[in-house]
Amino acid sequence: MTAGRFISLEGGEGAGKSTQATRLAEALGRQGIDARVTREPGGSEGAEAIRALLLAGAVTRWSAHSETLLFAAARADHVERTIRPAIEAGAWVICDRFIDSTRAYQGAQGIDDAAILALHGFGSKGLLPDRTLVLEIGPDEGAARASVRDAGALDRFAARGPAFHQDVAAAFRRIANREPDRVRLIDATGEADDVTARLIEHIADLLP
Repeated sequence: MTAGRFISLEGGEGAGKSTQATRLAEALGRQGIDARVTREPGGSEGAEAIRALLLAGAVTRWSAHSETLLFAAARADHVERTIRPAIEAGAWVICDRFIDSTRAYQGAQGIDDAAILALHGFGSKGLLPDRTLVLEIGPDEGAARASVRDAGALDRFAARGPAFHQDVAAAFRRIANREPDRVRLIDATGEADDVTARLIEHIADLLP
Protein backbone atom coordinates (compact mmCIF):
# COMPACT_ATOMS: atom_id res chain seq x y z
CA MET A 1 0.00 0.00 0.00
CA THR A 2 1.28 3.47 -0.90
CA ALA A 3 1.70 5.75 2.12
CA GLY A 4 -0.43 8.87 2.26
CA ARG A 5 0.63 12.48 2.58
CA PHE A 6 0.69 14.90 5.49
CA ILE A 7 -0.30 18.55 4.97
CA SER A 8 -0.44 21.17 7.72
CA LEU A 9 -2.16 24.55 7.59
CA GLU A 10 -0.63 27.28 9.71
CA GLY A 11 -1.08 30.98 10.33
CA GLY A 12 -2.25 33.54 12.82
CA GLU A 13 -5.65 34.00 14.40
CA GLY A 14 -8.58 34.30 12.00
CA ALA A 15 -6.58 33.33 8.92
CA GLY A 16 -9.17 30.71 7.91
CA LYS A 17 -7.21 27.53 8.64
CA SER A 18 -10.16 25.44 9.81
CA THR A 19 -12.35 26.50 6.88
CA GLN A 20 -9.60 25.87 4.36
CA ALA A 21 -8.65 22.50 5.87
CA THR A 22 -12.19 21.29 5.23
CA ARG A 23 -12.32 22.81 1.75
CA LEU A 24 -8.96 21.33 0.82
CA ALA A 25 -10.07 17.87 1.98
CA GLU A 26 -13.23 18.19 -0.11
CA ALA A 27 -11.20 19.23 -3.17
CA LEU A 28 -8.88 16.26 -2.74
CA GLY A 29 -11.86 13.98 -2.23
CA ARG A 30 -13.22 15.03 -5.63
CA GLN A 31 -9.95 13.70 -7.07
CA GLY A 32 -10.49 10.33 -5.40
CA ILE A 33 -8.09 10.95 -2.51
CA ASP A 34 -8.97 9.81 1.01
CA ALA A 35 -8.33 13.09 2.87
CA ARG A 36 -8.88 13.37 6.61
CA VAL A 37 -8.98 16.61 8.64
CA THR A 38 -7.62 16.87 12.15
CA ARG A 39 -6.46 19.68 14.42
CA GLU A 40 -3.97 20.75 17.05
CA PRO A 41 -4.00 20.83 19.90
CA GLY A 42 -6.33 17.86 19.72
CA GLY A 43 -7.06 15.14 17.22
CA SER A 44 -7.00 12.25 19.70
CA GLU A 45 -8.74 11.64 23.01
CA GLY A 46 -5.70 12.49 25.11
CA ALA A 47 -4.74 15.50 23.02
CA GLU A 48 -8.28 16.90 23.19
CA ALA A 49 -8.09 16.74 26.99
CA ILE A 50 -4.85 18.74 26.88
CA ARG A 51 -6.46 21.19 24.44
CA ALA A 52 -9.03 22.11 27.08
CA LEU A 53 -6.21 22.87 29.52
CA LEU A 54 -4.28 24.98 27.01
CA LEU A 55 -7.04 27.16 25.58
CA ALA A 56 -9.17 27.91 28.64
CA GLY A 57 -8.39 30.30 31.46
CA ALA A 58 -6.36 33.46 31.82
CA VAL A 59 -3.55 34.34 29.43
CA THR A 60 -1.14 33.88 32.35
CA ARG A 61 -2.45 30.43 33.31
CA TRP A 62 0.64 28.67 31.91
CA SER A 63 4.19 29.82 31.47
CA ALA A 64 5.75 29.60 28.02
CA HIS A 65 7.79 26.57 29.12
CA SER A 66 4.69 24.80 30.46
CA GLU A 67 2.76 25.54 27.26
CA THR A 68 5.58 24.10 25.17
CA LEU A 69 5.61 20.87 27.18
CA LEU A 70 1.82 20.54 27.03
CA PHE A 71 1.76 21.07 23.27
CA ALA A 72 4.53 18.49 22.83
CA ALA A 73 2.60 15.95 24.91
CA ALA A 74 -0.64 16.56 23.00
CA ARG A 75 1.17 16.28 19.68
CA ALA A 76 2.91 13.04 20.63
CA ASP A 77 -0.44 11.39 21.36
CA HIS A 78 -2.03 12.88 18.23
CA VAL A 79 0.79 11.63 15.99
CA GLU A 80 0.85 8.13 17.50
CA ARG A 81 -2.88 7.54 17.58
CA THR A 82 -4.23 9.52 14.63
CA ILE A 83 -1.73 10.94 12.15
CA ARG A 84 0.77 8.12 11.59
CA PRO A 85 -1.88 5.36 11.34
CA ALA A 86 -3.82 7.37 8.74
CA ILE A 87 -0.73 8.09 6.64
CA GLU A 88 0.35 4.46 6.82
CA ALA A 89 -3.13 3.44 5.66
CA GLY A 90 -2.67 5.58 2.54
CA ALA A 91 -4.78 8.60 3.56
CA TRP A 92 -3.86 12.25 3.22
CA VAL A 93 -3.95 13.97 6.60
CA ILE A 94 -4.71 17.69 6.68
CA CYS A 95 -3.91 19.17 10.07
CA ASP A 96 -5.13 22.54 11.33
CA ARG A 97 -1.85 23.59 13.04
CA PHE A 98 1.18 21.41 13.85
CA ILE A 99 4.76 21.85 15.07
CA ASP A 100 5.28 25.22 13.33
CA SER A 101 2.57 26.81 15.47
CA THR A 102 4.56 25.89 18.56
CA ARG A 103 7.71 27.27 16.94
CA ALA A 104 5.89 30.54 16.18
CA TYR A 105 3.69 31.03 19.27
CA GLN A 106 6.02 29.73 21.96
CA GLY A 107 9.02 31.02 20.03
CA ALA A 108 7.46 34.49 20.23
CA GLN A 109 7.56 34.04 24.02
CA GLY A 110 11.28 33.32 24.04
CA ILE A 111 11.39 29.53 23.80
CA ASP A 112 14.40 28.41 21.78
CA ASP A 113 13.56 26.84 18.42
CA ALA A 114 16.12 24.09 18.90
CA ALA A 115 14.52 23.13 22.22
CA ILE A 116 11.07 22.94 20.60
CA LEU A 117 12.40 20.74 17.81
CA ALA A 118 14.25 18.53 20.29
CA LEU A 119 11.01 17.92 22.20
CA HIS A 120 9.30 17.15 18.90
CA GLY A 121 12.06 14.71 18.03
CA PHE A 122 11.47 12.83 21.26
CA GLY A 123 7.68 13.00 21.52
CA SER A 124 6.65 12.72 17.87
CA LYS A 125 9.83 11.15 16.43
CA GLY A 126 10.45 14.29 14.43
CA LEU A 127 7.50 13.87 12.05
CA LEU A 128 7.19 16.83 9.68
CA PRO A 129 4.48 17.53 7.10
CA ASP A 130 5.17 16.90 3.43
CA ARG A 131 3.97 20.47 2.88
CA THR A 132 3.09 23.27 5.28
CA LEU A 133 0.84 26.06 4.00
CA VAL A 134 0.96 29.28 6.05
CA LEU A 135 -2.15 31.39 5.53
CA GLU A 136 -1.33 35.09 5.75
CA ILE A 137 -3.85 37.81 6.49
CA GLY A 138 -3.66 41.37 7.84
CA PRO A 139 -3.65 41.56 11.64
CA ASP A 140 -6.75 43.75 11.86
CA GLU A 141 -8.80 41.47 9.61
CA GLY A 142 -7.52 38.41 11.45
CA ALA A 143 -8.47 39.85 14.84
CA ALA A 144 -11.95 40.73 13.58
CA ARG A 145 -12.48 37.23 12.19
CA ALA A 146 -11.24 35.63 15.42
CA SER A 147 -13.64 37.74 17.48
CA VAL A 148 -16.57 36.62 15.34
CA ARG A 149 -15.36 33.00 15.42
CA ASP A 150 -15.12 32.97 19.21
CA ALA A 151 -18.27 35.06 19.73
CA GLY A 152 -16.21 37.67 21.55
CA ALA A 153 -14.84 35.16 24.09
CA LEU A 154 -11.29 34.81 22.76
CA ASP A 155 -9.12 31.89 23.87
CA ARG A 156 -5.81 32.36 25.71
CA PHE A 157 -3.85 32.89 22.50
CA ALA A 158 -6.29 34.98 20.47
CA ALA A 159 -6.69 37.30 23.48
CA ARG A 160 -3.04 38.39 23.42
CA GLY A 161 -2.18 41.84 22.15
CA PRO A 162 -1.36 43.01 18.61
CA ALA A 163 2.41 43.07 19.24
CA PHE A 164 2.38 39.37 20.15
CA HIS A 165 0.50 38.43 16.98
CA GLN A 166 2.88 40.50 14.87
CA ASP A 167 5.76 38.53 16.39
CA VAL A 168 3.97 35.27 15.58
CA ALA A 169 3.45 36.34 11.95
CA ALA A 170 7.13 37.26 11.68
CA ALA A 171 8.10 33.86 13.11
CA PHE A 172 6.04 32.03 10.50
CA ARG A 173 7.73 34.04 7.76
CA ARG A 174 11.18 33.18 9.16
CA ILE A 175 10.32 29.48 9.17
CA ALA A 176 9.10 29.72 5.56
CA ASN A 177 12.29 31.51 4.50
CA ARG A 178 14.46 28.84 6.16
CA GLU A 179 12.50 25.85 4.84
CA PRO A 180 11.13 26.89 1.41
CA ASP A 181 10.81 23.32 0.10
CA ARG A 182 8.35 22.39 2.86
CA VAL A 183 6.77 25.70 3.92
CA ARG A 184 4.85 28.02 1.60
CA LEU A 185 3.29 31.40 2.36
CA ILE A 186 -0.28 31.70 1.04
CA ASP A 187 -2.29 34.89 0.56
CA ALA A 188 -5.44 34.19 2.58
CA THR A 189 -7.36 37.30 1.52
CA GLY A 190 -10.28 37.32 -0.88
CA GLU A 191 -12.91 34.72 -1.65
CA ALA A 192 -12.64 31.28 -0.03
CA ASP A 193 -12.62 29.58 -3.45
CA ASP A 194 -9.61 31.64 -4.49
CA VAL A 195 -7.70 30.75 -1.32
CA THR A 196 -8.44 27.04 -1.81
CA ALA A 197 -7.17 27.26 -5.38
CA ARG A 198 -3.91 28.76 -4.09
CA LEU A 199 -3.52 25.92 -1.63
CA ILE A 200 -4.03 23.30 -4.34
CA GLU A 201 -1.49 25.06 -6.54
CA HIS A 202 1.12 24.72 -3.78
CA ILE A 203 0.56 20.98 -3.31
CA ALA A 204 0.19 20.10 -6.98
CA ASP A 205 3.62 18.47 -7.08
CA LEU A 206 2.51 16.02 -4.35
CA LEU A 207 -0.65 14.87 -6.11
CA PRO A 208 -0.71 11.35 -7.64
